Amino acid sequence: MDSIPLYLSLGSNVGDREANLKEALERLDKTFLGGRDALSEILEFPSWGFESDDFLNCVVRYRIPAAGQSPAFHALSILGVCKDIEKSMGRKEDLRFDGAGNRIYSSRIIDIDILFYGCDRIDTDRLTVPHKLAGQRDFVMIPLLQIAENDVIDSFPEIFHSK
Repeated sequence: MDSIPLYLSLGSNVGDREANLKEALERLDKTFLGGRDALSEILEFPSWGFESDDFLNCVVRYRIPAAGQSPAFHALSILGVCKDIEKSMGRKEDLRFDGAGNRIYSSRIIDIDILFYGCDRIDTDRLTVPHKLAGQRDFVMIPLLQIAENDVIDSFPEIFHSK
């Protein structure tokens, strides 16, 4: 059966940050049936886009079965799983924007973002893959480069070769 590499970024800056990351990873492992095949180091970074306590961040790669559906449909179902885990761990969705339309970021117990769904590009009103800000964020790129495979690096030169 064909599998797709799924890359997720995880971050936490509230409470026991490391325990939060480990719990989220355990929940993702159960969802993706032990398909985890790579995990970066857990690293500390300053908050991005707002003043707050530092985050612990990591990037994880799962090999998931091809779903037999469109990449966008499958990735949106994965987004739902990530949002459900965030909510069940106590994250409150707080989407706010300033007068110029820029997102206002805030602290969070857990944040799970889809970085890559194989080498597919997905652009819907709810999800953009690859994550549109990945290349601008050291807290994503440094752990991602620890585990990124060449096919993903080669497929997205605008992200990996932009610095």
